[in-house]
Amino acid sequence: MTTDEAILLLNQYIKSERMLNHCYASEAVMRALARRLGRDEEKWGIAGLLHDLDVELVNADLNIHGRETEKILKEKGLEPEIIEAIVMHNETLTGKKRHTEIQHALAAAETITGLIIATTLVYPDKKIASVKPKSVVKRMKEKAFAASVNRDNIMECESIGIPLAEFVDISINAMRDISDKLGL
Repeated sequence: MTTDEAILLLNQYIKSERMLNHCYASEAVMRALARRLGRDEEKWGIAGLLHDLDVELVNADLNIHGRETEKILKEKGLEPEIIEAIVMHNETLTGKKRHTEIQHALAAAETITGLIIATTLVYPDKKIASVKPKSVVKRMKEKAFAASVNRDNIMECESIGIPLAEFVDISINAMRDISDKLGL
């Protein structure tokens, strides 16, 4: 599957602009992580793009989120490693622990996007270009800020050998590159 095909599929299943932006941000971060780690940027980007493919179909029910995506992507012949990473980004569904580099990367990447966006929205200009990595790291410690953001998932960046401060920097820069698309 190409990125263009993944975008068409994404737009077939996701209608919410907020969710689409989350998927595009996740793709950008995953691509940046792939470059940093010397991995397949296309494959990692597609994992970021499609990780929430069924979220609207299942009304964001974490007990089943990922199951429909798995079926859809198997039918499309997507590589099993990508499908498994997508399914594993929701540990509630599987009851298993993430164990591969791409699984940890996807969990951390898709989660950090929410914290970065929340941080951006408290800036006066609401522009990601203004966000400093130190601000995001500081917000990580404030449990009440963006309370639904799972800090443990973000810390999985360390499981792939990237310290938190560097991970935040990589993620912000990746999202800045698509700030027009995100409206930030």
